[in-house]
Amino acid sequence: MSGTATEPAADAAPVRPEPAPTRFERLFDAFTGTVFGRHQAAVVRIGFGLAWLGFLLREWPNRRVLYGDRSPWSADLSDTLLSATHAFTVLSWSDGRLWFETVYHLGILAALLMVLGWRTRASAVLFAVTVLSLQNRNVLVGDGGDNVVHLMAMYLVLVRSGLVWSLDARRRARRADPAAPAAPVGELRAVRDALVTMLHNCGMVIIAAQVVLIYSTAGWYKVQGSRWQDGTALHYPLRLDYFTPWPELSALLGSSLLVTFVLSYGTVILQVAFPFTLANRRLKNALLALMIAEHCAIAVVLGLPFFSLAMIAADLVFLPTAFLVRVGTLCRPAAGRLRAAVRLPATRPPSP
Repeated sequence: MSGTATEPAADAAPVRPEPAPTRFERLFDAFTGTVFGRHQAAVVRIGFGLAWLGFLLREWPNRRVLYGDRSPWSADLSDTLLSATHAFTVLSWSDGRLWFETVYHLGILAALLMVLGWRTRASAVLFAVTVLSLQNRNVLVGDGGDNVVHLMAMYLVLVRSGLVWSLDARRRARRADPAAPAAPVGELRAVRDALVTMLHNCGMVIIAAQVVLIYSTAGWYKVQGSRWQDGTALHYPLRLDYFTPWPELSALLGSSLLVTFVLSYGTVILQVAFPFTLANRRLKNALLALMIAEHCAIAVVLGLPFFSLAMIAADLVFLPTAFLVRVGTLCRPAAGRLRAAVRLPATRPPSP
């Protein structure tokens, strides 16, 4: 009997599971999709904003002598140097007083906006432009703290420093609607977010590497100096009038050989050892606290407050996130009371 037998259906091809992402793929996804160090970026922004704001306000009576039309480093001398170094400054566009006053006061405004965290992307660009313009106008009046501000001003352009502890973050929190569904993200927006996040993470790595480089070079150069080797290096600045805002205190410290020896060797040990302690969290935090205390002592004893503030602001990039969050939680009630104190009273309608 001829007939057609139903052939059994061919088994469907087994679905192969997707291969697990490699370690490189996981790292790349994290680097382009996760914003690392948002609290550290915020404190670095606030710290350098305060340092530059304080410096500009303190030197406001001397601004024309330092960077303006009364400076011994004239505009012609500055242009000659700039033609060789190709450094950036908008003050070279005009040597008029009005232009200088505009740039100087824009620097004050940019520093204040950085501290408050208002439109931090635009404020960071303005902050970098004013820092570079004023410092490159007269490079002879800067010190190590100015160099740190100079570098960090450029790096802060890369990072998203307004995600927390800023007016930008407060504005976003007010606008956010938790009940609203998440808006679909287009391909271009996803690429943009990934690039912005990657730039932020690269900027934070550069800031941390710069701090490590500063301490490494400073420490190893000190090791080669004979005054640091015999432990008498700090004796000499304590005898200079320029570095003795408190003569009695400087004389007391400089007269003790044991104190100068311990401080000199302790400074070298801290700076050389710090890069090697980054792998150990507890040891790193301990040395970080010692270095911040050292910079506070430099601000008081040697009369270098803005140098110390700039270095402390750079050190804050290594603070643990849990500690920063705890500090932010403790400061929140005080910030609320401050906002309530400066808030204008509501206007009442005139009585009939």
